[in-house]
Amino acid sequence: MRQMPEHRTKIMGVVNTTPDSFSDGGSYPDHAGAVAAGRQMFRDGADIVDVGGESTRPGSDPVPVEVELARVVDVVAALTPHGRVSIDTTKAEVAHAAVAAGASIINDVAGSLGAVAGELGVGYVAMHSIGSPQTMQADPRYDDVVAEVLATVIGLAEAAKAAGAPEVWIDPGLGFGKTQRHNYTLIHHLAEFVATGWPVLVGASRKSFLGRVLADSDRVADVDFDDRLEGSLAVTAWSAMANIDVIRVHDVAPTIQTLQVIAA
Repeated sequence: MRQMPEHRTKIMGVVNTTPDSFSDGGSYPDHAGAVAAGRQMFRDGADIVDVGGESTRPGSDPVPVEVELARVVDVVAALTPHGRVSIDTTKAEVAHAAVAAGASIINDVAGSLGAVAGELGVGYVAMHSIGSPQTMQADPRYDDVVAEVLATVIGLAEAAKAAGAPEVWIDPGLGFGKTQRHNYTLIHHLAEFVATGWPVLVGASRKSFLGRVLADSDRVADVDFDDRLEGSLAVTAWSAMANIDVIRVHDVAPTIQTLQVIAA
């Protein structure tokens, strides 16, 4: 029988100021909309709001640094007075500008900015991925997905900590260079990530591997992004029972309610 969580899992809300992110792309076409969404997430109970200005969904194209800067810096600055803000970027220039604007965490899907986080003295999310958004889903293979992902993120975390990052989370990178089976295997083994002693962050919210399972149950080809909440909450519940530290979500209020029931 699974034990109850020993601590409260924190919530990182997602605000993507992009036209093409897989779930909320285009939802916030201007800074005012993005800021309003982030402030609502804080009111709903988010501990952190993660601001991103470049889509990293499979098949997405990179954007110029000046475009990403224009999308995120003012939003970060406007949200910082209301709560803790992280910047979702793979670019050092954007990380520097966002931290100057008030961000205190760098959420890095490429695993390349640990030294930047150390230099700036901010938190760092060391996430596993392979290849680029254009190539990462082209037949990803592992001999042992849990062992290989663990080794990679621990190496990234140790390097960031050695560089001076005061807080470091490890993230298995669900959906980034993983098949359906890889994703569910990693979720099943989240307790092994927690057992390393590193705080663990998980981002499964509304991802396609959830949609495919829900589609099978509904006997349809796929389930749209907006219909993946139940799957997202299932991963939230499993993650909380595994004592992960942070779960990254698009739907803050129902996630908070799920965690409240688990805690009760």
